[in-house]
This record gives sequence, C-alpha cells and structure tokens, in this order.
Amino acid sequence: MKSWCKNLLAASLSVALLSACSSKDDEVKINPLPEIQEIVSPDINWETSVGDGVGDYYSRLRPAINYGKIYAGSRDGEVIAIDQKTHEQLWEQDLTQVIKDAGFDKDFLLASGLTVSRHKVFAGGEAGVLVALDEATGKPLWQVQTGGELISTPTVGDDLVVVTTVNGSIEAYDVDSGKRRWIVENSLPPLTLRGTGAVNYEGGGFFAGTADGKVQVVVQQNGQIAWETPIYKPKGGNEFSRLADVDMKPLLSGGKLFAVSYNGNLVSMDARSGRVLWSRKYSSFHELAESGLSLFMVDSDSRVYAIDKRNGLELWSNSELLNRTLTSPAVIDNYVIVGDYEGYLHFINRTSGVIEGRVRVDSDGLYVQPVVVDGKIYVQGRSGTLAEVTLP
Repeated sequence: MKSWCKNLLAASLSVALLSACSSKDDEVKINPLPEIQEIVSPDINWETSVGDGVGDYYSRLRPAINYGKIYAGSRDGEVIAIDQKTHEQLWEQDLTQVIKDAGFDKDFLLASGLTVSRHKVFAGGEAGVLVALDEATGKPLWQVQTGGELISTPTVGDDLVVVTTVNGSIEAYDVDSGKRRWIVENSLPPLTLRGTGAVNYEGGGFFAGTADGKVQVVVQQNGQIAWETPIYKPKGGNEFSRLADVDMKPLLSGGKLFAVSYNGNLVSMDARSGRVLWSRKYSSFHELAESGLSLFMVDSDSRVYAIDKRNGLELWSNSELLNRTLTSPAVIDNYVIVGDYEGYLHFINRTSGVIEGRVRVDSDGLYVQPVVVDGKIYVQGRSGTLAEVTLP
C-alpha cells in the first residue's frame, strides 16, 4: 500500500509551509482496492479525450449536459460540444484565444466545470476571466475580468451568473451583457483550503459557503446579505486545526439547506432564516448528494456515509475506500457512485452501504463528482478522458 501526506491528500492547501510531510504522524495508509461480490456490472458506453489532462494541477473539470449536448473543457481552455445521442462533435472553442483576442494577455487555465444555461456556456479560469459562449455554436458572446481566480463552477439564477473567487468575493454579472451587477466581499482567514465552493440558487437568493465556516444567502436583486450563520466556529492552537472552510455548494431540498465544513460540522438549516435545525460532527470539503430521506457524504478521509435528512442520524458508513481520494458522491437508481484516485467508479448500494460494482474509467484518476443525466453517468478523468457510463 502507498502512503500519502495527509495534509496534501485532504485539501491541496494554498500555503507552502504545509508541504512538509516528513512526520510519520502525518502519513496515512491508502486502502487497497477491496474485493467485492459483483451485483451490478456498469459499462463504458462511449468515451473520448478532451485535451491533455490536468497533470498535477488542482483542476476539477466536470462536463455539463443540456440542450441535447455534452459540453466539456480542458485545462488549457479547449471547450467542445458533443451531440448527446450520436456523440458527434458539434463545435470546438479555444478560450485562451478568445480572451487574448479580447485584449487579455494571459492563458485561460480552466479549473472547474462548465455551466450551461440560458442558451449560453459559462466558464471561469485561473486567469480570473469569466467567458460566455453561445451554446449552439460556441461563438464568444462576452468576457469579463473578475476580482480573482475562478476555480469553482459558475451559477446562473434568473438574469445573473454568479461566481466565487479565491479572494473570497461573490460577484454577479448580467447573463446577456456581462456587466457586473454587484459584489460581496468576504474576508479570508490566514489559512484556507485551495478551493472555493460554487453557490446555489433558489427563490431569489444565492446560497454560499465561506472560508471561515459560515453559510450566507445573498439577495439576487441587490447583492445584500439576507442572513449569515456560522456552522462551525474554528478552534485549536494552530492555523491548520482552525481550518473551517465550507468548500462545497450548499444543498437545497424541501425548504432546508444542508452544508458541511472542513474540520467542522454537517448541518441542516432552515433556508429562509438560516436557523440550524441539527448539527453533527463531520469533516468534508465535498459536495453532498441526496435521494429520498437520505443524504450521502464523503468525508475528508474518504469514508462514505448515508445520513437521515430529518435528524442527522447515521444510517450506514463505509470505510473500505479509506484515503483513496474519493470524489463527491452522486446517485443513480439504487446506487451511490464515487470515483477514486486510480480511476475506478464504485457503485455502493444506497440502502445497505455495500459496494456492489465498479468500472475503471481513467487510470490517471477521477477527482470530480460524476454527472447523472437521463439514466447515464458522465465522468471526466485527470488524463482528459470523458466517458459515458451506463448500467445494464
């Protein structure tokens, strides 16, 4: 079994002083691939390659499916659109060339997923430039310089597209013109994870997590903060132990909001008031998934949990994939699906927590939450492999 530095495995931290991994206390063992009794046999129905992969960079590239097309991008800024049924490539666009043609002397460096809405493709990169393309043709519509690196997926709400920057700001732009409508500045603690969660949108409000352990809702109309609630108060004698980032997209369901922080808590909140309904001690920087009355979570050590949405009680946990750098979970049929650092996609029975199937997609690894649309699973690996996976 391999051993990895737990600090780096947990979060790709943004300061160099945490790169020292010589202490044995900091090393953790990665579980080997567990033996399973195969109940389901997933199949790779189709695959292609998008660019040359992300190498060692912190890029969470994730496809988007809408308007009968699959949209995907590479780290160097190549974006393609593929017909969802025939798998024919329809168009290709180079985002680095787009922003250079617009006068930006920099490379785009796509770092997260694409958002496709309002007949536009929205993409943000480490250059801090937000770009809108026509979804049908790939034609550039507008581009704008934001206040910092963009490493999470843009969110569209009515007539705004909203991004979060590594500087802690939440910025809103008109979907048609790219004109900035408002900005919310959030202060950053001395040490944060290398990542920002995307915001969620519902009922005229953008719901966001912050680097200091809070969830806030911003009013779409004017950019005012309607409420802000801490879900974890940082504790400890050093900055690492005080990390409390809510580095995920808050999950909205049935008038409730669910969020989790690193080194902190998983909470259920009233979405209107921000009142905490229940709180349980967990640590994660992953997105949550849901089905029925259950939440599904992967913690910072790659344990997988099912939790009752009503009260926060644990239904089951699975630690067979411990420290395999699992992706955020997704749900299809009766399965919770997660990818790992060796490129396996695991199918866990969402009732029992037992692994019942797996398929290897990309030997370079799967680091990003799978996308489930129309009974199919879309995953993008670190080598640039884009695959469509189906169940029999």
